[in-house]
Amino acid sequence: MRRAGAYILGCSGPALTAAERQFFAQANPLGFILFARNVRDPSQLRALTESLRAAVGRAAPILIDQEGGRVQRLTAPHWRQWAAAADQIAAVGPENAARSMYLRSRLIARELNWAGIDVNCAPLGDLARPETHKVLKNRCYGSDPASVARIARAVADGLLHGGVLPVLKHIPGHGRATVDSHLDLPRVKTPLSQLEATDFAAFRALSDLPLGMTAHVVYEALDGGAPVTTSGEAIIYIRRALGFQGFLMTDDISMQALSGSIAARCVASIRAGCDAVLHCNGKLAEMEEVAEASGTLTEKAAARASRALARRRPPVPGEVSALVTELDALLGKRRDA
Repeated sequence: MRRAGAYILGCSGPALTAAERQFFAQANPLGFILFARNVRDPSQLRALTESLRAAVGRAAPILIDQEGGRVQRLTAPHWRQWAAAADQIAAVGPENAARSMYLRSRLIARELNWAGIDVNCAPLGDLARPETHKVLKNRCYGSDPASVARIARAVADGLLHGGVLPVLKHIPGHGRATVDSHLDLPRVKTPLSQLEATDFAAFRALSDLPLGMTAHVVYEALDGGAPVTTSGEAIIYIRRALGFQGFLMTDDISMQALSGSIAARCVASIRAGCDAVLHCNGKLAEMEEVAEASGTLTEKAAARASRALARRRPPVPGEVSALVTELDALLGKRRDA
């Protein structure tokens, strides 16, 4: 079997175009990522995931960002609407935070699994800080690395038990960013010793997770010039010091935090040590650039992808109604206090 491309790609709408189908068959991306533009209703979504896999002729991983709150691609009326993670955690209190987020993730995984989506871009290991940009802040699980790691582990377990692989993001941390990396490049000047005791600590505790996503952030303690995604020094630090040996993808390669052409960004990311490039906007001309520049998975990246995807399992048996009842009781108990 030919080796997959070192890229994960989007598509333009709720059904594949003939041009997309032909391109995916030729380019053989490792997997796909979906957004709100691709989603209408459960039956349509399931048909789309089936057609994406048919285009490459294998059980390619299909990703989505279904954190809840503002970052939620499947929404009402067809799917449950979720509060932002920080709001749910505040609602249930610290004693119930991990359990409530586990239950939430189990229920999210059930909805994704039915639709043929087997990877969710969660949990977040980022620490919320006073200066954290608003695009991220209420998506975080807290400001203490131990509690963030505990809640993130619960999210990952809930997804795994629901038949969905988790993606740990944004390695090695995005909480100190004061600008939105969709629009600009964040720079962090904090000394390494302080980072290791705070922001990086949660990611070290979660380093066994199967998949991870980089932060488009310059950490001057690791590399004064390049953001993590394109920094060989930063990727080596993630692998050696933080111990993350899972499959490492970039955050969206088209975000404005990165400079240069799409092709140059891809080359720099793969050269730095990322296993695959994530490209999200579904523009065919850009995807062609990504495929040309990124090439196929390296031998090491292919092995990491194989290990990660081998962790896909059917959902753990359980009554959905019991999960819903327990979660609603936790939410309601705190509201009534």
